[in-house]
Amino acid sequence: MTTSQTETPTSPSPSPVGANGAKEQKLPWSPLLALATAAFMGILTEALPAGVLPEMAKDLSVSESAAGQSLTIYAIATGLSAIPLSVATAGWRRRKLLLLAVVTFAVANLVTAVSSNYPLTMGFRMLAGIAAAAVWAELVGYARRLAPPHLQGRAIAITMAGIPLALSLGIPVGTFLGGLFGWRLTFGLVTVVSVLLVVWILASVPDAPGQRPESREPILKALKLPGVVAVLFVVAAYVLAHNILYTYIATFLDEIDMGGQRDVILLVFGIASMVSIFITGAMVDRRLRALTVGSTALFIVAAVLLALLSDSAVIVYGAMILWGLGWGGVATLLQTAVTDAGGDRGQALLVTTWNSFMAGGGAVGGILLDSLSPTSFPWSVLLLLVPVFAVVVLARSHAFPAKRPGSGPA
Repeated sequence: MTTSQTETPTSPSPSPVGANGAKEQKLPWSPLLALATAAFMGILTEALPAGVLPEMAKDLSVSESAAGQSLTIYAIATGLSAIPLSVATAGWRRRKLLLLAVVTFAVANLVTAVSSNYPLTMGFRMLAGIAAAAVWAELVGYARRLAPPHLQGRAIAITMAGIPLALSLGIPVGTFLGGLFGWRLTFGLVTVVSVLLVVWILASVPDAPGQRPESREPILKALKLPGVVAVLFVVAAYVLAHNILYTYIATFLDEIDMGGQRDVILLVFGIASMVSIFITGAMVDRRLRALTVGSTALFIVAAVLLALLSDSAVIVYGAMILWGLGWGGVATLLQTAVTDAGGDRGQALLVTTWNSFMAGGGAVGGILLDSLSPTSFPWSVLLLLVPVFAVVVLARSHAFPAKRPGSGPA
């Protein structure tokens, strides 16, 4: 991440400044919600193919595993570009960078909506992934800068609420509209929302300067800070597990004869994710460790149910609820944990790790789909999440402490 905020996690945070230059002692809702919408657009643009994968594959004349790589290339582009993009744009005005990223979302989604050429579609998906790297690099720093220190975790939670909102409303509604009118209309509507977001950012989000050259420190040095590697391991394994299953959720549901309920199942998952983000937002400043342990445990239970009892529709719905409750707050939890441990440099590493392993989810899922079957997905989730749970429980000194630095009484 590249902001003018201090890089050292133990240094005091600067006083939040609103658009009028005055110090604020409460949350500035309009700019935070605009940032949440940017997060919404990043996730929606990335994950929307998962909800319309069979239709998209058919229209582009490719296999479902090939169509699934539209998520993979997006995530690879985000992961590989996060650190070099942060360095290259470190001196830019922050709102300029954010606006350019959202405009790129609009263009990429418009091309996806009209293109029948698979390589062209993938090329613009890659550009959208690079734009997402800029968005993810800005969100936490903006949220922390806008909020007073004792509300920074809550500000991050509001900003990250765009993620489960995209999952709870954007993707299921997109899936529904895709079934009625075709998947291309969905991407066209996302283009319109992107344009409206540009106007909102211009009207609401305050600008901020980039970093001065003398204030920049090598991002990779953050790996030496206590707790950073542990958090990044959790990010890598958790995100890989989630995306192996979520990228091919339509294919998995078809395998267990529940493909006709795809939109409803995704909606249930998303609503549970929203509940999770509200709980996380209310408690993250005081209960980061407990929430992370609980999140991992819920996903593990969901994977067990899907692996062993997916012949029952009731069990599948229950598993989706547990999965959503576990997943919804993860972005807030891990963004907060890595920033506590590693400051802005830790945040940049998280963006790279998150998206690299999100890409890995699409790739590994494709291999499992071609070599085994969709029923192997829940077992792979279990294989990854057991060590995640162990690390979260054991890394209590720096990565996931019982009391966050500067959070007040636990």
